[in-house]
Amino acid sequence: MNLKDALKNVNNYFSPKIVGEVNDQYIKVAKIKGDLVPWHNHENEDELFYIIEGSLLMQIENQMDTVMQAGDLCVVKKGINHKVSSSEECLIMLIESKTTEHTGKVKSEITKSINEQKY
Repeated sequence: MNLKDALKNVNNYFSPKIVGEVNDQYIKVAKIKGDLVPWHNHENEDELFYIIEGSLLMQIENQMDTVMQAGDLCVVKKGINHKVSSSEECLIMLIESKTTEHTGKVKSEITKSINEQKY
């Protein structure tokens, strides 16, 4: 699979799509543009972010903000408040446990159910 090709079928920002599975993990792709992701955490699951193209502002509570570039990878540990944003379109891959809720327990206009994330 080519991740950039898979992203051609993702039409909305902040709307991850499941493109594969490994054991109890989903592999997802998403497009990010803007600042709509609320501060949230995942109580029981770590979350992996990989930047395919563009740059992503990663904000993790009580840490310095980081601008991630294409090729960068970040693992946000369970229970850690975080949010992401991007001024220009950014293409990312996520690896998350199948139990991970999109925006944790925080519901917002961008929150997607697992059914809405199916490719």
